[in-house]
Amino acid sequence: MRAAPLAAALLLAGCASAPAEVATAPVPPSTPAPVEAAKPPAALQYLYGSPEASVAVRATNARIADYGVGRIKQRPQDSVILAAGATMDAPAFEPCGTKPFAAVFDADETLIWNLGPMRHFAEKGTAFDPKVWDQWEKTGAGKAVAMPGSVEMVNRLRAAGIIVIANTNRSAGNAQGSEDTLRAAGLGEFKHGETLFLMGDDAGGSSKDPRRATIASKYCVIILGGDQLGDFSQQFNVRDLPAAQRMALATSAAAATLWDKGWFLFPNPVYGPWEKLGWDDAFPSDKQWEPK
Repeated sequence: MRAAPLAAALLLAGCASAPAEVATAPVPPSTPAPVEAAKPPAALQYLYGSPEASVAVRATNARIADYGVGRIKQRPQDSVILAAGATMDAPAFEPCGTKPFAAVFDADETLIWNLGPMRHFAEKGTAFDPKVWDQWEKTGAGKAVAMPGSVEMVNRLRAAGIIVIANTNRSAGNAQGSEDTLRAAGLGEFKHGETLFLMGDDAGGSSKDPRRATIASKYCVIILGGDQLGDFSQQFNVRDLPAAQRMALATSAAAATLWDKGWFLFPNPVYGPWEKLGWDDAFPSDKQWEPK
């Protein structure tokens, strides 16, 4: 406590006749208050560390497994992959025929959580760095973790005879690293070109539509899973698509027949196209309110 030394100093200041030999005790240096360690951004706290996110993700994985096991009891006529030229306004789907059943998932923040680079970027306060991410794709095996319930989900689908496929925008040049990462996370074997499709496999770039078409030509895809709308159709990711129109597409009557009925979306508050939204996109002007 610093009250006693302060009182002594005030007393001495008011007593000019105090004997010279009387000295005050030295004031100990104040101890600086401990500095609280910086915390991760709220979005990372929620997704990677909260029980709320764990419960939500596990529940989504359970719904996927239940849906898949039930769906194959009666062979569907069509897959859940949009046919070439089809739109969300007039959806049409790739036919199934007698093709084997498959479930197609994004990898990052859908099958696995990328704890390594997400912490690195946050602690360093840097934006996404392609060079760092390239290293992660090559060497991240054993450092990424399966999302809650994903191991149980893929095991149930495989046990039911449903092929599990990953369609991700990881680089085709790092295929071995991605195969190793998925295996080390406990998700089993994925083979590039067969059950693992990557950016660079075709001329489509980051669009997954061409890869989805390739997969649908071989399989009856009954499940699509991802954390971004582009994991379902590139129509959601058209450049300069207004936020209101993107919202309308995702919440249209046609889309409502697909969500949780073949299309399954995982929560991801960490990154996505929605990061570009402005105040008026998220908060309609006619709903503004100010306290009096």
